[in-house]
Amino acid sequence: MTAFALPPDAPAALMTLVQWLSPAFPTGAFAYSHGLETAIATRDVAGADHLRDWIADVLAHGSGRSDAILLCHALRPGADHAALAALARALAATAERLQETEETGAAFTRTTDAMQGTNHAPLPYPVALGRAAAPLGLPAALVAALAMQAFAANLVAIGVRFVPLGQTDGQRVLANLSGPILRLAEDLAEAPLTAIAQGAIRADMASAAHETLAVRMFRT
Repeated sequence: MTAFALPPDAPAALMTLVQWLSPAFPTGAFAYSHGLETAIATRDVAGADHLRDWIADVLAHGSGRSDAILLCHALRPGADHAALAALARALAATAERLQETEETGAAFTRTTDAMQGTNHAPLPYPVALGRAAAPLGLPAALVAALAMQAFAANLVAIGVRFVPLGQTDGQRVLANLSGPILRLAEDLAEAPLTAIAQGAIRADMASAAHETLAVRMFRT
């Protein structure tokens, strides 16, 4: 992967971004399975290899790809965040996908506003993250890579608990995703909005089916 050209104040900016993407940051991301709960219930995801492939496909071909492109555009100077937010909502394949991006984005905005003394309108998560991260001056590919890694880590944590997997297997899954995530981030950092496409059909179907799942631990 091409080396990142980091600004002089990159360490402080990175610390801020890592804090925002931490599981401890109160977006409530742990409550959303992105349809993975359905896939586990139906045994579409029944082991470490299944989990790795499921997450890799969502990142490369599903909402992970779309969100990364939206995030990178939201980072750009003069970005039209309202238009990007409208596109993010339109791209939500199911009611629960829309709920997830709206609720986590609103929670992220509330917390960053409270910390920084700002007052922003809530936006879908990738656009809210891009709007907040733009002043950090970090390369778009780096921001996208860390955001996708945080998303993958949340799904791995769900797999560890509910497939179930051992902690070591879960960490192997996440480590095996790091290369694909870095390559995707570099490819998508300068991608036009017309490069947005979603082809993770089974993941979308799992998200839709989750709305009527008999036993639900997660909101989505």
